[in-house]
Amino acid sequence: MNTKLLNSDIQAFIGLNLKSDISKILLKGTTFEDVSTSDIVAQIEAKAKCKTKLPTWFLTEGIYYPNKLNIEQTSSEIAALYKSELLKGTSIIDVTGGFGVDSYYFSKVFKNVTHCEINTELSQIVTHNNTKLGVENIQMIADDGIDYITSTKQDYDWIYIDPSRRHDQKGKVFFLKDCEPNVPNHLDDLLKVSKNIAIKTSPLLDLSVGISELKHVKEIHIIAIKNEVKELLWIIENGFNSEITIKTVNIIEGDKDEFSYKLEDESKAIVTFDDPQNYLYEPNSAILKSGGFNILAEQLNLIKLHQHSHLYTSSKLIDFPGRTFKIESIIDYNKKNLKALKITKANMTIRNFPESVQNLRKKYRIKDGGKEYLFFTTNHCNEKILIVCSKLN
Repeated sequence: MNTKLLNSDIQAFIGLNLKSDISKILLKGTTFEDVSTSDIVAQIEAKAKCKTKLPTWFLTEGIYYPNKLNIEQTSSEIAALYKSELLKGTSIIDVTGGFGVDSYYFSKVFKNVTHCEINTELSQIVTHNNTKLGVENIQMIADDGIDYITSTKQDYDWIYIDPSRRHDQKGKVFFLKDCEPNVPNHLDDLLKVSKNIAIKTSPLLDLSVGISELKHVKEIHIIAIKNEVKELLWIIENGFNSEITIKTVNIIEGDKDEFSYKLEDESKAIVTFDDPQNYLYEPNSAILKSGGFNILAEQLNLIKLHQHSHLYTSSKLIDFPGRTFKIESIIDYNKKNLKALKITKANMTIRNFPESVQNLRKKYRIKDGGKEYLFFTTNHCNEKILIVCSKLN
């Protein structure tokens, strides 16, 4: 950690160049003493990534940034806030502290927070930033979190872990055992220190795979922000052996679109399949990730268009966790019918349909945008149809 980067003139230069061409800065160089141009550029790139993801850090003077990869891998403030509202108690240990965003939000609801980070320099950076952020209840441990927590005599209300995929596993099937730390391998030891564990994982992890690797899973939270799934949060409670609850949330501008169900109820749900009625519903990305397609229809008393289409319909408008459309017309899908519509611009979606949006746009010369929404899908009779809609929300 080069504290000379915190010089007021350098900080001003960083602030003025957040939108500048980095390659030009590297080529031209800078004239600041004892600080390399590459180090300054690294601060510029990392800070620029924080503008929308970590606005508290971005707007606080004197923040020191790690490399941009650390920023990319950390939780967003929106996700960290959600988790801080979920976990309750007096003490929590963040075993894989990283840039400290989750620990910062935990510090607002827990009396004592312990932040472990094996990277000594990153631990120093977070210590410095906590001072700038006015945080006083986070204990910093520059050590391997698993080693620290399994050797300590202290108990915690919660353990929080954000394991990272090993680089040599890229492109292969995602298993928790392939992450660092290996949570399944250490789970029994961790449960001796706390009865509650929260594990953050990438949305790439298949729910069935995670369930098979872990035990005592009580809840799985699927967290989406602006309809993009950002992370999964696995809640483990020592001794829990009942039905797992799936909780989905899509956070948009502070509003939470939530839907929950018991995992076992999905296979028991009774679903009606029929033709599109007056309204069409498309689930948000968190629900799609959860796989709760049948229980969604049952709970909300909706009709499903097809077993594999994951589109829903009703005669009366309901409040739905996703996008809602008014159906304007339904046509059999063929070239003649589509050309007769004379649509030159529309928003297009495919669900359980053999052609891609790109091919459909090219074939029928339909540009992206406008007020009309076209859903190319398959109905309950396995017929290809086009549903023309107007968006309600």
